[in-house]
Amino acid sequence: MTEPVQVYRSRAGDRVYRIPLDLFPDLSGFAHLVVSDGFVALVDAGSGFGDSNVQLEAGLAAVRADHGEPITWSDLTHILITHGHIDHFGGLHYVRERSTAPLGIHELDRRVLTRYEERVAVVAQRLSTFLREGGVSLEEHEDLMQLYLLNKQLFHSIAVDFTYAAAGMKVGPLKMLHVPGHTPGHVVILLDDLMLSGDHILERISPHLAPERLTLHTGLTHYLDSLELSRPLADGARLVLGGHEGVFTNLEARIDEIRDLYKQRLEHTLELTRQPATLAQVAAGLFNEPKGYHRLLALEEAGAYVEYLEQRGQVGLENLDALNDPARGAAYVRI
Repeated sequence: MTEPVQVYRSRAGDRVYRIPLDLFPDLSGFAHLVVSDGFVALVDAGSGFGDSNVQLEAGLAAVRADHGEPITWSDLTHILITHGHIDHFGGLHYVRERSTAPLGIHELDRRVLTRYEERVAVVAQRLSTFLREGGVSLEEHEDLMQLYLLNKQLFHSIAVDFTYAAAGMKVGPLKMLHVPGHTPGHVVILLDDLMLSGDHILERISPHLAPERLTLHTGLTHYLDSLELSRPLADGARLVLGGHEGVFTNLEARIDEIRDLYKQRLEHTLELTRQPATLAQVAAGLFNEPKGYHRLLALEEAGAYVEYLEQRGQVGLENLDALNDPARGAAYVRI
């Protein structure tokens, strides 16, 4: 990634340095360095995969060389994680070797860091059942489980020093708003008229969603509720800096666009279940036969939509007996 480090200034003159990172193949994003009157916080730490750590180091060097901000690892006062996905916390061990600054995360994502191996094992078991019931073939089931576990061994449990709830949802000049949906403990971070939105609201794409049956406090219901929690911030948020994609303005318009997108996808899901269809068939219809890891993401996303509709009595299981038959898969139908 050749994109330079950019700086954004709040109305009060605080600085946010946007450090570009290659997180995984075909996935780029940003860590952010917040500097405000003796407060220096690294917000997210990259994936720790490939060149991510090297680019994080180069980003700090560019803050010094290109922007004249004499920040080194020892100057960090806080390390803050927006949410518990590995492309945002995977670089923590590299950072921890260089800084003893206290590490914070929301309490509902805390165990992802402190009991990482346990969390991976529990979700893998739930995912296996989800895929079987979703009508995925035994061969594809094995392939998708291997994809899920790929790169998971790159990280291991790490201690957390504080949670945002315990800190009163405020750390120095930063204010946190809990916005579950993409993960249980996702937060957006406010610095005066700047918002660090993590993956909650991005410039062009919608965040990946999975059904709550895999992880509590996720899913479409929680995400849509969190969008509305974010709406009152629109008047004060001049710029939104996401964990991926570009910086954007007009937060309220973007919230409306995302809500419209999910409305369309729910309507499409209802159309796909006019006749009995497995979750695998629904995902193929929604996302045009995705391949590889995108196939796993599509199945989880379709699961979030079907779960939302099922909770509201708009779809139901057509063949309950298939829940115990791994060769068939459960079929949903519009009711």
